Amino acid sequence: MAKAKKEENNSKPRGRISFFKAFLILVGADLVLLLSPGLGLLNSAFYIGDMVSWPALLIGLALLAIGIKGLFRQE
Repeated sequence: MAKAKKEENNSKPRGRISFFKAFLILVGADLVLLLSPGLGLLNSAFYIGDMVSWPALLIGLALLAIGIKGLFRQE
């Protein structure tokens, strides 16, 4: 009788997604979509001054950059 082949180990490590980094991406994208000056959803419906919309846009872009930078981890 022939012997059954042993299972081969997968040589690639399994990638994991950080929950906190994915959350940072979602929060950053929401800030950019809602409060971007002239184009944001809240700016088109209500008047939101430049003193709020520009810092919110910069914070949203920073959160996106931080989240994307460390999203995937190797196990």
